[in-house]
Amino acid sequence: MERVKDKIFIRPIVYGNTAHYLGKKREEDGHTHEWTVFVKPYYNEDPSKYIRKVQFKLHDSYANATRMVEKPPYEVTETGWGEFEIQIRIYFVDVNEKPVTAFHYLRLFQPQVTLPNGKTMVAAEYYDEIVFQEPTMSMYKVLSHLEGRKAEPRRFHTDCMSFSIVKFFSFFFDFSFCTFFLYLCGINVKSNSFNID
Repeated sequence: MERVKDKIFIRPIVYGNTAHYLGKKREEDGHTHEWTVFVKPYYNEDPSKYIRKVQFKLHDSYANATRMVEKPPYEVTETGWGEFEIQIRIYFVDVNEKPVTAFHYLRLFQPQVTLPNGKTMVAAEYYDEIVFQEPTMSMYKVLSHLEGRKAEPRRFHTDCMSFSIVKFFSFFFDFSFCTFFLYLCGINVKSNSFNID
């Protein structure tokens, strides 16, 4: 497996969830909110060029709790009444690149944003970066064509960049990519990261 030495590519992404109140508790299951958890590129680009599929692992109380999404938009929409942690695993078009895993805590009540139509909804959006260090030759060709794309923050409900107070990446012996971030949420600083399997 040939890798391109001394080359690094960074693909910014945003992941998180939106949610809105159903208006009342549903009698049949007690659900109060509809929510969507997602992963999307920060830049206006086609993520299927480098992402093969995204796996979302929901709470065990959901039928088919492990959801695999194989084409954009990489998202899952459900209803529920409680908040819980969702595992997000991203697989790449070249299977020689190991998948990366992030964890997102589903938000149903805060933070709220006001939409242009005056209605409110919950939007928890977090910026992060996937770092490809010395990618395979096939990934190098794909990623090279994506360089120079511009961000379109209007595609998001919040200023997701403002949550990121520290961004840096480190290089580890056999790891193809890694990322680490801290973000500011209210007055509490919480850390989260992608993990290499």
